[in-house]
Amino acid sequence: MLITGALTAQQPDYYKPYAPISFDKEIYSWTDKVRITIVSPAWNSNEYAIDTIGEDSQFPIKISTSSHNLSQYQLVETSPNSGIFSGEVTLTGFSHDVDGDGKIDTVPRTGGIGPNGGFLETKRDDGLTLSFEFAEGVVLTKSAHVSWNEGQIEFSKTNYLADEQVIVKVIDPDMNLNPDIVDDIKIDVTSDSDVAGINVVATETSNDSGIFEATLILSQNEQSNANRLHAQLGDTIIAKYKDMTLPAPYSVDDEQDISAKASVGTFTDKSVLIDKIYLSDALGKQIQQPYQNQKLQIITHIQNMDQNQQNFINIIQITNASDSVVSISWITGSLDKSQKFEISQSWIPKQKGNYNIEAFVWKSFDDPRPLSDKQIQQIVVR
Repeated sequence: MLITGALTAQQPDYYKPYAPISFDKEIYSWTDKVRITIVSPAWNSNEYAIDTIGEDSQFPIKISTSSHNLSQYQLVETSPNSGIFSGEVTLTGFSHDVDGDGKIDTVPRTGGIGPNGGFLETKRDDGLTLSFEFAEGVVLTKSAHVSWNEGQIEFSKTNYLADEQVIVKVIDPDMNLNPDIVDDIKIDVTSDSDVAGINVVATETSNDSGIFEATLILSQNEQSNANRLHAQLGDTIIAKYKDMTLPAPYSVDDEQDISAKASVGTFTDKSVLIDKIYLSDALGKQIQQPYQNQKLQIITHIQNMDQNQQNFINIIQITNASDSVVSISWITGSLDKSQKFEISQSWIPKQKGNYNIEAFVWKSFDDPRPLSDKQIQQIVVR
């Protein structure tokens, strides 16, 4: 039996140019990988084969920044007859020393024909634009922004026992210099008992995360060495990271020390411990980089340090860079003795910028005695 099928190309409709273009992010760092998708059933030329678009000089795809571009960049259909075309381009930044050692840490270059393996140079503050000539004279475009980010650093806890393992986390997408491998950065960690401290390597959690973690051990009896930090009960430990990829209005050559503090075996007269604060989505997945108008959950971990049950009110206050309160919310509850509890409160940032999330635990509004020390988490909303 002979089976025949139509293998002729569908002619894109000039009057109905349907081909939504999407990027995987709205804002990219200078060395990010850009993942591109174009949904264009009209260019599904052969329902039995995997089609391509963009490489034709008559209907090209062009990907450009302000000073460099890739022409006739090919995207490939995800499967036969899907009408969905995808590809990747890696941004390669510009020549810059990111760690102050006097050496250039980037390899800026532009080239490639797609669907993967393309490279495109960018500036610190740049625009990324994809144009697709869907039909003769009909050009569809999509744009995104490229910028540096202000790094963040934090300890996994606010209080550590003596001789406990410590995890320090740095969030800086700009240091994901190669999105195909795991990158490393260096951070300094000191204590009151060892002000010289140690310099440790923080390793990226995955190839393309821009999140770096270092693990070290506290020791009361041994001197600092490698990833061991000498610290005594009552010490404050400080982790410091030098950010040399700062966003505007900083200049390209500016740098800034970003630090975080924690305590060692510090006992407080407060009966509730706020152990950590972080952001998550509605499903509980931790969010490292919040965005404007994104629905966030502010997660607070608290623990009753008292041997008696006690009622409490957990207050979350959010202030902007001008120290104006933009949000305040609270939840009441009761803690059994030694109970640990996770609290979630929602917030939608309406503006981009720097914010402080301040967490308090009081007895009640009628009896506003503090049951905990105030904890502050700094975030940057893009």
